[in-house]
Amino acid sequence: MTKTFTQDDVIRYVYEETSEEENLLIEEALMAEQPLMAFFLDTLELRSLLNKIERQPRPSTVESILSYSANHFTAQLRRPRTHRGMV
Repeated sequence: MTKTFTQDDVIRYVYEETSEEENLLIEEALMAEQPLMAFFLDTLELRSLLNKIERQPRPSTVESILSYSANHFTAQLRRPRTHRGMV
């Protein structure tokens, strides 16, 4: 019986989420099915491009977080401490 592989299987293969046995079968399918091979090559290229993206927050996002943190800390200092049943 021949196993049919899907694009999801190819993505799992690209991200090394397949077993050794699956790897061999997928590699055979890639050699036999041109559309699957084309998808595989496109997926490799997309993975490479995604890995080049720099993941950094915008400066305005960092400023918002720091501002919130500073204001939250200051507000905590101003509040009187309460103990159970006491103010």
